[in-house]
Amino acid sequence: MSLDLIGYLAAAFTTLSFVPQAVKTIRSRDTRAISLGMYLSFTAGLVLWLAYGVAVGSWPIIVANALALPPATTILAFKLRHG
Repeated sequence: MSLDLIGYLAAAFTTLSFVPQAVKTIRSRDTRAISLGMYLSFTAGLVLWLAYGVAVGSWPIIVANALALPPATTILAFKLRHG
């Protein structure tokens, strides 16, 4: 198995893990159990990992963080609006 394939599989699992939480948050608008500090730091980390991936030209890192960023920012936005 190539290292890029491992990276893409890791990206798929970590990115898909946010989809159920984003859907639940959008439907319920309930963000009481979500930590604002965690999502602020996590979203900042995604942005930095994406920048790093672009800088070093690592497609698994770019894809993983580019795909994880929208659901994470959606959850963060709902927390900021409805928290």
